[in-house]
Amino acid sequence: MGKYSDDEIRSFPKITCKIAANYLGVSSMAVSIGMRNDLLPIGFAIKNEERYSESWSYHIIDERLIAYKHGKITSIQVQNIEKNLETIISKFEEMKKDLLFILSESAE
Repeated sequence: MGKYSDDEIRSFPKITCKIAANYLGVSSMAVSIGMRNDLLPIGFAIKNEERYSESWSYHIIDERLIAYKHGKITSIQVQNIEKNLETIISKFEEMKKDLLFILSESAE
């Protein structure tokens, strides 16, 4: 099992569960199950519903992985960040609707 430096993690175009596991010093199964159950706040586990058998896709974010390894991020922090981003996106959507309404009024 190889160990990776923080810079090596940042250099990967895609971080797999195996790479993350080697970096954290755990099994790749621990990474995938931890992500599926929202216990490992290093990215997203997405269940593929379209297929006949159960399959999952994983998107591991390098800076989240590094912060988690160094004890600088918790799942609560990630939830707060995601909640704030959802609020920002929602506000932008409202502003977009308002702008489209104003533009349509101006065109008439």
